[in-house]
Amino acid sequence: MPLVNFTNLDFEDVKTTLKEYLKSNSNFTDYDFEGSNLSSILDVLAYNTYITSYNANMVANEVFIDTATLRENVIALARNIGYTPRSRKAATSSISFFVDTTNITPRPASLTLRRGTVATSSASFGGTGGAFCILDDITVPVINNIASFNNITIFEGTVLQKNFTYSDRNPQQKFILPNIGVDTDLIRVSVKNNSSSTASVKYSLQDNLFNINSESKVYFLQEVADERYEIFFGDGVFGQKLEDSNYITVNYLTSHGDSGNGFSQFAFNGRITYVRDGSEYVVSEGISLVTPDYSSRGGSSIEAVESVRKYAPKVYATQNRAVTADDYETLVPSKIYPDTESISVFGGEDLIPPQYGKVFISIKPKFGDFLPNLIKDNIKLKLKKYAVAGIVPEILDLKYLFIEISSRVYYNTNLAPSAADVSTTVSNNAAKYSDSTELNKYGARFKYSKFLKILDDSHESVTSNITVVKIRRDLRIVPNTIAEYQIGFGNQFYIKRTDGYNIKSSAFRVAGINENVYLGDIPNTDRSTGSLFFFTLPNVGSQNPSIVRTNVGRIDYVNGIITLNAINIIAGMEKDGQQTIEIEATPLSNDVVGLQDLYLQLDTSNSTFEMVSDEIASGLDPSASSYIVSSSYADGNLVRVGGPENVAITQTTTDSSITNTSFTGTTTTSGSTGGSTGGSTGGGSTPSGSGSGY
Repeated sequence: MPLVNFTNLDFEDVKTTLKEYLKSNSNFTDYDFEGSNLSSILDVLAYNTYITSYNANMVANEVFIDTATLRENVIALARNIGYTPRSRKAATSSISFFVDTTNITPRPASLTLRRGTVATSSASFGGTGGAFCILDDITVPVINNIASFNNITIFEGTVLQKNFTYSDRNPQQKFILPNIGVDTDLIRVSVKNNSSSTASVKYSLQDNLFNINSESKVYFLQEVADERYEIFFGDGVFGQKLEDSNYITVNYLTSHGDSGNGFSQFAFNGRITYVRDGSEYVVSEGISLVTPDYSSRGGSSIEAVESVRKYAPKVYATQNRAVTADDYETLVPSKIYPDTESISVFGGEDLIPPQYGKVFISIKPKFGDFLPNLIKDNIKLKLKKYAVAGIVPEILDLKYLFIEISSRVYYNTNLAPSAADVSTTVSNNAAKYSDSTELNKYGARFKYSKFLKILDDSHESVTSNITVVKIRRDLRIVPNTIAEYQIGFGNQFYIKRTDGYNIKSSAFRVAGINENVYLGDIPNTDRSTGSLFFFTLPNVGSQNPSIVRTNVGRIDYVNGIITLNAINIIAGMEKDGQQTIEIEATPLSNDVVGLQDLYLQLDTSNSTFEMVSDEIASGLDPSASSYIVSSSYADGNLVRVGGPENVAITQTTTDSSITNTSFTGTTTTSGSTGGSTGGSTGGGSTPSGSGSGY
């Protein structure tokens, strides 16, 4: 009898194995397996074996979190290592309105906005209007016949309530919320002795067994099948145990998640009441229009299976403590601030100069570009129970490192409908790359060769491209304040000219100089450091600078750090409501990295893609006598366009001359003042002021 291969899972392989087994039996010598009824029997046996093998393989896959496909299995495996997936999150907004009680009788002393729905939006979710609610009653006084409801946080969704009665005769009793879309952060649990009791005790959510005892009034939460949640209580050792007939009330909110983001117009749809002489009155007049403070934001879907696979093992590895950078990078987005889009964590010992005893955390939120101070303080507060004593966490604001491209794209006119069509295709492909996951995150790397290939592959007519890479950071200044500034690029600078002018800046004004000035540099003999100076120009395109102040700062070409000595800068470019100086440099390597807290972005709005006819490839100039040469180096201008809005700047270009024009900067995101020093961070301070890069 031949050896049987038990590893075959394919139907035909199984059938062939069965045939070989039967042929080895003398009773089936010279038997026609294909032309007899035995062939059908073999098909049935092979099919049954195939199905059994497939099911066994799938069952084996569902045992491990890396290979499981069903959500309930992934959740169960994550639960075994103490990980609770993030629930759906309700979008929030803030509204204000007032009530004029002049014509209301009897006159109220105060008004109460009842919990539940308070506003609706004109937009909808699949035909259903978006409803926004509050979780608790809000009472305000009536002053001069006006009751003002200011800065009320509203949540997209519906407020629901579920009651349970605990029975100690049913040990298998479960408390499962029947609805999907529950925001677990907004669950409120209270317990009464029985259903007729008037006094209730609030229970708080606990996600571990630390710092709780037999009297701790806590509840635990876990996701079960069909994206629903189960609430359970302590056993008398860890957490207070419920008693027979205890009446449990659970108030919670169900939402549409990320579908609730972006609402900016609201109509009042709430219930306002007041009590006078023992009677309750409902207010239906005198209610003003609802004014939103900002569009609804922060809504998100339930944590995806892929995210659970990623974070569950990492959270388990942290063991509820933050020691390494990986611990912080895991705990912050998974347990502390789920709206994290990208995060970078590094120790103060990695900075130049080092700052020991600190860990720096930079977060790119999903919505917006920087974290409000309240959220930053909340993150630091929550980190205290995980952080090691003696280590101080610092939350850094988002700092952009912009990549600007100047590319001349050669194309074969015989294969192109028009230069405009090719240019559009090239620009669109560059924009797609700028939005890709390779960029737009901490620790990202701009891959020069890959980008060149993207341009070359944009259209069949493209024959080659000459692309120049520049890096830029925006220095936010504090006008009319003496301050020291430091801004880091995290990439080594290329020294093209030993006589200076390797970096370029937009125009700005400093105290004591009545003209627009620009920032220039001059390398030292070691070609690793240099000094900074201010100079003026008659116009942007001029090659005749006049140095007006020397030794105003220093430059570190190796680490990519620019430091300005204490100085009073009066004005710069107006960008997003901030006075800013754009600073540009050429990187030593065209592969640009987003070091530490630098968030890498390809700025297509400040990039150029010029189409050049390749007459060699087109056959118009086979001898290359009229070949158009493109430089592989940056343009020869000494400065960047832009300056204070109230100052006219003259610009000259190779194509045309623009005069008497006031240039303003394009919009960027805002950053923070102050901050740490180092190779990639911007910021600094003096006793008189502070400033930063963003």
